Amino acid sequence: MVDSQFFTLSHPLALESGATLPHVQVAYHTYGTLNANHDNVVWVCHALTANSNVLEWWPGLFGENCHFDPAEYFIVCANILGSCYGSTGPLTPDPATGEVLFSRFPLLTVRDMVTAHEQLRQHLRVRKIHTLIGGSLGGQQALEWAIQQPDLFGNLVVLATNAQHSPWGIAFNEAQRLAIQADSTYNQNTPTGGQQGLRAARAIALLSYRSYEAYGLTQAETVDDTIDGFRANSYQQYQGDKLVARFNAYTYVALSKTMDTHNVGRSRGGIAAALGQIRARTLVLGITSDVLFPPSEQQLLARHIPGAVYAEMDSQYGHDGFLIETDQITHFLERFYAHTFAH
Repeated sequence: MVDSQFFTLSHPLALESGATLPHVQVAYHTYGTLNANHDNVVWVCHALTANSNVLEWWPGLFGENCHFDPAEYFIVCANILGSCYGSTGPLTPDPATGEVLFSRFPLLTVRDMVTAHEQLRQHLRVRKIHTLIGGSLGGQQALEWAIQQPDLFGNLVVLATNAQHSPWGIAFNEAQRLAIQADSTYNQNTPTGGQQGLRAARAIALLSYRSYEAYGLTQAETVDDTIDGFRANSYQQYQGDKLVARFNAYTYVALSKTMDTHNVGRSRGGIAAALGQIRARTLVLGITSDVLFPPSEQQLLARHIPGAVYAEMDSQYGHDGFLIETDQITHFLERFYAHTFAH
């Protein structure tokens, strides 16, 4: 098991909202060794509730004998700003005062997260990144970074993501926040505040992460006389309990708001102009059954990123397919790196 490492920014971090975080720590993992040419770096941007240990949550794609094998690549994954897995977030005490902000934690944007990534990159003295990869919120970060630093990345791989978070996605996030904020303990601003609301929020989120077909495959009743206590009931409860055991309501609210801010076209003359600044060779992957980030959003990315190639995974797992369908992802990556996609 590789342990987390920690980097503390040397200066307060000015946020896009106008607020400032005076003390910022970023947790991160690295795997493998930087080669002599410094051209084997793979940087992973993770999604909403993940952490920096990519070998833990993306098995089959990262790890020994996988496409991204630490024996070949120097792999970096940083825990996002605002998270609860080692980077500064709503439950992090201010080292100078001991104060914990809870629900008063300032609004973060995806661009703020990228600023923290960039400072970590400079700290690690990484001069060139072979591949930048991310799905969902991780893909949003990757797009932002590839726009800001077009000459830094050789290859860009984004999965199940978009150029701007949609009204549909924002509505799902707001429904989850309403569930959390309806839990009266949320307003108590304690480490366990809002847990029952978070449990309900996770049940809402799963409906956007999976698909009708996925529930039919995994949660259908095995007998025909059930009238209560359905498998789908217990599954939603189980998933809610799992998240409560490893996450907190204040972080969930903060990060879902961050996702809502995503718009690569903001202050750049629009989405098409912003995406047109990307210079990395780009692979965009969509998922046929994704209702949260439908394939049309990835097709838009591919149309406007110069030279981008688009491929679509046929999956019944919905949005979560970007974490599950590693065999398909590997197949498309092999074609991408071998230049066998036809334009």
